[in-house]
Amino acid sequence: MRVVLAEDHVLLAAGLELLLDGAGFEVAAVAGDGPAFIAAVEEHAPDLVIVDVRLPPAFRDEGVLAALEVRRRHPRLPVLMLSQYVERQYATELLSDDQGHVGYLLKDRISRVRGFIDALHRIAAGGTVIDPEVVAQLLGPRPQDPLDRLTPRETEVLQAMAEGDDNAQIAARLVITENAVHKHIGSIFAKLDLPATASGHRRVQAVLAYLAER
Repeated sequence: MRVVLAEDHVLLAAGLELLLDGAGFEVAAVAGDGPAFIAAVEEHAPDLVIVDVRLPPAFRDEGVLAALEVRRRHPRLPVLMLSQYVERQYATELLSDDQGHVGYLLKDRISRVRGFIDALHRIAAGGTVIDPEVVAQLLGPRPQDPLDRLTPRETEVLQAMAEGDDNAQIAARLVITENAVHKHIGSIFAKLDLPATASGHRRVQAVLAYLAER
């Protein structure tokens, strides 16, 4: 699997390159800013890109803007965003196209190598992976929030969904049956006023429905 990496921190970029090489990925290019990253994507046609949220020159949202641009050009290109801190606006902006193949992780997750590599494979396969710490902040209950409609168990199911777990994984995680998971998910969609669709990405829509109220 060919990867283009956008990371301006030289040591972190080198560490990521070694980690990816050791896991069987091919790092086609490492870019230090948004324009160089976009050019590298066009040149190398990667299977996956990993992008720091903040890149030179201003270290604000350059990485996000570059990722959104390559997604505009290549809508199904798997994108993993990395951030030092939880930045809700950026997570929401990337997820809002409802195409899957996206992830948002905090940089300290990289040291948990097995989980990090598993996240890359899940994103490449079409999944959505959100850092548990990000999910915890995004889904924290607030007054007048749709989350208040959910039971504690439904909130647990939604958090697991947002972290990318499928029904079998949620069942194992919460020690309940898959049928119970299915019923909880149906209730979550109903309470969030999400209509039945054939899009296949209602899990992401459920998370975005929360974010829209914030």
